[in-house]
Amino acid sequence: MGQHDDQEQHERLFTLAEANRLIPQLNSRLNSVKQAKAALVRTKEDIKKASARAEYGGGSAMGPLYISSLQQVSNNIQAIQELGVLVKDLDMGLCDFPHLREGRVVFLCWKLGEDEIRWWHETTTGYKDRLSLEDSV
Repeated sequence: MGQHDDQEQHERLFTLAEANRLIPQLNSRLNSVKQAKAALVRTKEDIKKASARAEYGGGSAMGPLYISSLQQVSNNIQAIQELGVLVKDLDMGLCDFPHLREGRVVFLCWKLGEDEIRWWHETTTGYKDRLSLEDSV
């Protein structure tokens, strides 16, 4: 039992309905993150070349785009975390919602592209161990 002593206290527990109501917002925030990350990948090469030329006074028009994309990623992640949602994998758009189930905290599990939450897993396991909510009702 010792491993649970240091488990962080979750500020917020979600019902399934509350978590499902957040999906449209998470969809738009995670899609923004995806677009910003794609922009970062595209601008990174340009930035690298520009910094190689920097000692000769070179610069990059991509600099401001790179910085605004970084801010877009961090602002959206922060907004999601402020809701009490845990972002587990940005590339997959994987999020967990602390949820009280049978007297213990578990995670409702959702990823970008799913229209509702249908999965859950223990706080000690992850995406690959997720279980169907329907099977266990």
